[in-house]
Amino acid sequence: MASFNQKFIRYWPVASVFIAYSAIIFIAIGASSAHAQNQVNSSEGQPNNGELKAVLVTDKATSSELTNLSDESLARTPISANVVTNKQIESAGAKRLSDLNQFDASVSDAYNAAGYWDYATVRGFVIDNKYNYRRDGLPINAETYIPLDNKEQVDILKGTSGIQAGTSAPGGLINYMVKRPTQNDVRSIRLEGNSQGSLQGAVDLGGRFGPNKEFGYRINAAYDKIDHYTPAAKGNRQLLAIAADWRVNKDSILEAEVEYSRRIQPSVPGVSLTGNALPAVNNRLNINNQSWSQPVELEGLTGSMKFEQAINSQWRWSAKAGTQNLNSNDRTAFPFGCTDSNGVDYYADRFCPNGDFDLYDYRSENERRRTSAVQLQLKGQIDTGNIKHQLSFEILQAQARDTFNSQAYNYAGLGNLNALSEALADPSLTTAATQRNERSTELSAFDAISWTPAFTTWTGLRYTKLHRNSVRTDGSNATSYNANFATPWVAASYQINPAHMLYASYGQGVESEVVANLPRYANAGAVLPTLKSKQFEFGVKGNMDHLRWSVAYFNISRPVSDDFGDCDVDGSCIRQIDGTAKHSGFEFTAATPAASVSQPWHIDAGVTILNAKRQGSIDASQNGLRPTNVPNWILRLNGSYKIAAVPGLLLRAHLSHEGKRAVLPDNSLMLPAWTRLDLGASYEAHIGQTKTTWFLGVDNILNKTYYKESPYQFSHSYLFPGAPRTVRVALQIAL
Repeated sequence: MASFNQKFIRYWPVASVFIAYSAIIFIAIGASSAHAQNQVNSSEGQPNNGELKAVLVTDKATSSELTNLSDESLARTPISANVVTNKQIESAGAKRLSDLNQFDASVSDAYNAAGYWDYATVRGFVIDNKYNYRRDGLPINAETYIPLDNKEQVDILKGTSGIQAGTSAPGGLINYMVKRPTQNDVRSIRLEGNSQGSLQGAVDLGGRFGPNKEFGYRINAAYDKIDHYTPAAKGNRQLLAIAADWRVNKDSILEAEVEYSRRIQPSVPGVSLTGNALPAVNNRLNINNQSWSQPVELEGLTGSMKFEQAINSQWRWSAKAGTQNLNSNDRTAFPFGCTDSNGVDYYADRFCPNGDFDLYDYRSENERRRTSAVQLQLKGQIDTGNIKHQLSFEILQAQARDTFNSQAYNYAGLGNLNALSEALADPSLTTAATQRNERSTELSAFDAISWTPAFTTWTGLRYTKLHRNSVRTDGSNATSYNANFATPWVAASYQINPAHMLYASYGQGVESEVVANLPRYANAGAVLPTLKSKQFEFGVKGNMDHLRWSVAYFNISRPVSDDFGDCDVDGSCIRQIDGTAKHSGFEFTAATPAASVSQPWHIDAGVTILNAKRQGSIDASQNGLRPTNVPNWILRLNGSYKIAAVPGLLLRAHLSHEGKRAVLPDNSLMLPAWTRLDLGASYEAHIGQTKTTWFLGVDNILNKTYYKESPYQFSHSYLFPGAPRTVRVALQIAL
């Protein structure tokens, strides 16, 4: 019986999604049969009291799905959010999430190593890869490579997200929207290359078929040969994604999609301080350049199914299920700390003054991460006199299971930044990893009340029931706990006139932290108490024909965890909650319509000014300090100009500036501000019925050398240089 229970628990995430998929299909078939019967009844002259009014089910998800609050556009919703479209992704040649930072001044890097998965900082907080990412609204694990080729848009919600996600870090939420079948046929081929030697080919196919065009499909395939500007970092990636839909009747649609991706590339770890100084920038250096170095392998299979049906002209419901299966091999020659040549001094959080560093052989093979979710949602509107309610109710059940094996994390030898040398491999599996399981059930309700045409209040509450357990691969440090919590969100908005809106909001978020599985931690793998963050936001938005703009002030507070103890030998460090991080600031955005013959200029600009500091720490010297790797201000400026004398020619420019940031927790050393300029152009032309678009881009055209970020990971300082000048050329053919 015990064996049966263990197998049931192990396979329940897969079984539950399979049951949900089956139920969704049966519901769709039932809806089709009911529609056919209604048509028969109507043809026989019998009244069809159950016939629904026509409700448009669109081919493309609206931006309001990001908020899950109401059907209002983002311009009329009291939140700060940004939507990066597929057109922006293509024009920038973006391949990963960090490439999209150029479109939002509140988003910056957070340990973004080449060949590894992305980390993002939003409003100064590193968002959690396990809990702050969504795919078409369903939770996913972002500890993998997420391709952009088959994404219609990437939504960035800024601020606490407790109303959208039961467990999530403050700062923001990232939502990937996949490409869906379109009304018109899509036949697109894209070829791309850059001056580093990388080459890419991609295909995008879509259309509709059937007697009434009720069936749709979308196919995306891509292959990349990756060549990096640092040595020993070549790789490749593949993608195949298929999406389909069935317009069951005028009120119902069934959607399904699946995505397979694989990326193989050695990672490029960051360098560190040399004593108390910043080393000279060398963007051609790869410490992971040993004869025994192996690539990081990231493989993912993700899919979802959704049935949406209109109940009447004011109410609709949907059922959605998704599953994600990730497999990875995480391997690198990893620099960490330094034992001085005198054999006495140990630099625990940086390299030695002469550039020496300790090198470790890290290998974690056959990592498996499984995430599944089932969601039921009901949305509608109730009018009570002159007062209108937009209501939303949701049930979400999610499960996650992370399975690892024992890892290698062994000393391999001494290296030096100025002259890399061969170290001795030691793949012995001497370090235990942490297995994690999680189940959650979330209930949410939301009501947007329009008291007058100008004044609206917004009230929402999400209740989460959570169970988590973890155990190390050697059977030690087992933890298990249950938690229940509610995360409210309230707001009010006032429409000054059709083009301008004032708003204020308050929201909460809840998250938990697992102590890193490193030997120095006496409580490695332990789950810390839940952290409840709070945010106030005030803003004004303008949405005119010639200009879209916004100004927002935000104030976020979040409990902070920190390390206590010597932290220089195994078992000498304890991680615990200590004080609060308070991030407040202003966001300014402005954008004009896309460039056209009548208005050749297009500007899209954003500025974020951030005051981030520590409060309430046991160690008084920490209070008032800035968190590491958080710039004090960021500017993003994107512009384009359509050349009237040359039809089809569009010139582009991008400017990014990130202010100074702390390298060390004590703020004793700051990373200088940096500025990068990119230039580009696109040219559209028709050859018969075939539309061709040429793209030319030069990133970092001034070839500046700089450190773009300074993450402080695992109690160690790291520095990542910006990429050198890179030329991109692409050809897109639409048949």
